[in-house]
Amino acid sequence: MALETIIRPSAMLSAGAAAAILRALDHDDVANGGVWSASAGLWHRYDRSWNGPSGSRGTAQLAGSIAVIYESPVRNQITIYKVMITDAGVRDGLTVDRLCDEALAHAGLTLASCPRITMTGPPLSDPFQSPMTASRVSSRTRAVRP
Repeated sequence: MALETIIRPSAMLSAGAAAAILRALDHDDVANGGVWSASAGLWHRYDRSWNGPSGSRGTAQLAGSIAVIYESPVRNQITIYKVMITDAGVRDGLTVDRLCDEALAHAGLTLASCPRITMTGPPLSDPFQSPMTASRVSSRTRAVRP
């Protein structure tokens, strides 16, 4: 069963740490033989690089995602506020800490060692939420049913 965790207080990355992590995730992109796909708002971790025709996903399965807010709390900083581990990630032994630590290691950080910030409210746009799942959010960690 997939898991979703709200990171409270949220983890904050300095400009230098954010830049180092984004460079590393870009270098380890799924289209280049890596396992990460970082886009605005979400960093996706796959179980393998994309191996489909013309650079498509192929048999790669999403293992987990890290939801981030760019330029928060100030310019050039990133805030990590939510993490989801998919069924495939759970089967592979992935945890919230392990997923975050893998990305954060590129800046010499772990989720436990990151500076923290208390967000005053949820982000204006939550990439994990759709109208169907918004009503099910009720606790810090919850199971997500497909």
